[in-house]
Amino acid sequence: MAVQKYTAVIRKNEDWWVGWVEEIPGVNSQGETREELFENLRSALREAIEMNREDARAQAGLEFEEAPLEV
Repeated sequence: MAVQKYTAVIRKNEDWWVGWVEEIPGVNSQGETREELFENLRSALREAIEMNREDARAQAGLEFEEAPLEV
């Protein structure tokens, strides 16, 4: 599988780092350090993509085709 790149919008908020993945609504997280924030964002992004994948396949039914989509 090809590596996909996303954009993290991050900021320091008092004692925490907070961030959002700008391309995927609802994917956000926080961490005590910048590094922990990025780990948490990657985890949240993987989970969101997997949930979206499962939902799309369930909606498509038993017979479907997967095709690459470039933007």
